[in-house]
Amino acid sequence: MLNKDILNKQIRQLEIRSNKLVNEIFAGQYQSVFKGQGIEFTEVREYQIGDDFRSIDRNVTARYGKPYIKLFSEERELTVVFLIDISSSQTFGSSDKLKSEIVAEVAALLAFASLKNNDRTGMLSFTDKIEKIITPRKGKNNILRIINEIFNSQTTALNASAKKTSISTALKAINEIWRRKAVVFLISDFQDYNYERDLAITAKRHDLICIKIEDNRENDLPEVGLVEMEDPETKEMIIVDTVAVLESFKQKSKAFNEETDRIFKKAKVGVINLNTNESYVKPLIRFFKERERRIGLR
Repeated sequence: MLNKDILNKQIRQLEIRSNKLVNEIFAGQYQSVFKGQGIEFTEVREYQIGDDFRSIDRNVTARYGKPYIKLFSEERELTVVFLIDISSSQTFGSSDKLKSEIVAEVAALLAFASLKNNDRTGMLSFTDKIEKIITPRKGKNNILRIINEIFNSQTTALNASAKKTSISTALKAINEIWRRKAVVFLISDFQDYNYERDLAITAKRHDLICIKIEDNRENDLPEVGLVEMEDPETKEMIIVDTVAVLESFKQKSKAFNEETDRIFKKAKVGVINLNTNESYVKPLIRFFKERERRIGLR
C-alpha cells in the first residue's frame, strides 16, 4: 500500500481537480441526465385551466369547496455504483499515465459529481473475482473511502501476481446485491470475453454506462524488430517480431474492438471511450451533452 501521507496528498489533489471540473464543466448536466427512482408528492394548489383533471385531489377539493390538484416532482435521489476493473491489464500504459490512473481519476470525478448531487455512492472492484464491495452511502467520507480503495488497488495490482479479468462476475454480483435500479459506471479496458449476456441483463435492470479505457499500443505495434513482451494478466514472456506480426496484430485489434462495440450496441448501454494518450475531459463532456440532448428530444 502507499504511504498514508502520500496517499492522502494524492487524494486531496485529486479532490481539488475533480471539484473544479465538476463545478466548471458539468454545471448541472450530471443532474439533468440521470433520472431519479420515481416521483414524489410536493404540494397541492388550486386547479387552473389546462391542468390534468386526473390530478385533482378529491379530499382537499371537498374540504375547501373548489378544485385543487396534487403536484409531484421527480425523486432526485440516486444510487450510483462504480464497477472498477483492477485486473493486471490495468497496469499498462505507453504514455504518461497507466490505465489504472485514468480509472482512478475518472471515478473520482464522477464520484464528486454524485456527492454534489447528494447521491448514495458505492463501489465494487473486481479481477476474475470480486475483490472489494463498498455499500452505497451518502457523504464525503464514503466518497473518500472509495477513492482511497481505488488508489490502494492500483498499488496492489502493480505488485501482485497475475490477475485476470471477469466482467461477467462483476455484473452478476451487482444484479444480486443491488436489486433496486442504480446508475452503474463499469470502468474497464474490456479485455475479456463471454460477458455479453450479463451485460444485457444488467443494462435492463440498471442505467449502465460502460467506460472503456485503452492505450494506443494495444492497437498498433511500433516496427522495432524483436521485442520481449509480457502479458500483464498471465505474466507470460514472449519474443515478438513486431515487423512480421504488425498487420496481423492490427487486424486482430480491430476485430476485437468491433466486437466490443457490437456488444455495447446490442445491450443499448451508454459508452464513453477513453485513451491514456488523451485527456478524458472532452469525451466525458461529449457524452453528457449528447445524453442531455437525447433526453430533451423525448
